[in-house]
Amino acid sequence: MRQRLGAGDVDLQGDFPDAGLPTQTVEVEPDFGLSGALAAETNTVSGVTLLYSEPPEARVPAKRWRLYCFKGDQEASEPLALHRQSSFLVGRERKVAAVPTDHPSCSKQHAVLQWRLTEKLDGGTGLERSAVRLYVMDLGSTNATFLNGKPIEPQRFYELMHQDTLRFGLSSREYVVIDDAAAK
Repeated sequence: MRQRLGAGDVDLQGDFPDAGLPTQTVEVEPDFGLSGALAAETNTVSGVTLLYSEPPEARVPAKRWRLYCFKGDQEASEPLALHRQSSFLVGRERKVAAVPTDHPSCSKQHAVLQWRLTEKLDGGTGLERSAVRLYVMDLGSTNATFLNGKPIEPQRFYELMHQDTLRFGLSSREYVVIDDAAAK
C-alpha cells in the first residue's frame, strides 16, 4: 500500500505528476494483528456485544440443577432450570440476560454461570475424573459478585456446590444453587 505525503516532500517515484506538489511514496507494511472486530461481530446477540465468550470446555450437564431466587425469607421468582443450557448471563441488560437483575448496582452484564467439562483428582483412587461442573465468573462488574457472602475476583471461575448462595452487586436478592439429586 502506498501513501502520498504532502508539500515539502519529494516525489521519487513520479506517482502524482498532475497534482503540482512534490510527493514521496512510502511503503506501509500490512498489520495482521488481532483487532477484535471479528470477535465483536460473532459475539453479538440482539444488537448487544457480549463481554463473555463460552470456553471450548463448555457443556450442557446431564444432572438437574436449579437456581432459586429469594428476597428476604420469600421466594422471589420461579426457579430457573440450570441444566437446559451451558451458560447463563446475569445482568440488567434484558436483551441478553438469562437471569435478569433490576437493581441499579448490578452491571448490564454482571456475571455468568457456566457449565464446564473439567478434570479433578479423585481423593480415594488418585485417578483423574472428568465431569461437567457449574462455575460462576464475575465479568468485571463495579459492585462485585458474592459467593457465600464473600466477594469473588473478576474474570476467574469459581466452582459452585449444592446450596451455595450468590448475590450480585448490592442487591438484597440471594440466589441459591440446588442440585436436584443431592436435595432428595
